[in-house]
Amino acid sequence: MDTLIIRLEGGDRAELADLADASGRAPEDLARDAVLRYLRDERARVAGEAARLAQRHDALLKRLGQ
Repeated sequence: MDTLIIRLEGGDRAELADLADASGRAPEDLARDAVLRYLRDERARVAGEAARLAQRHDALLKRLGQ
């Protein structure tokens, strides 16, 4: 597993530590889950947008031979 350093302001770091403590998890695990959730959501959003654009421009794409 690769390492990624994320810099947080003091208040954000404290909030992450508090949430981790309350949930019995490590702050790193919460941050990793948040990044993975973001990637999943963005992947779905971009795929949806690509499908919408492909549908909108279907005729043009067919003329261009895709």
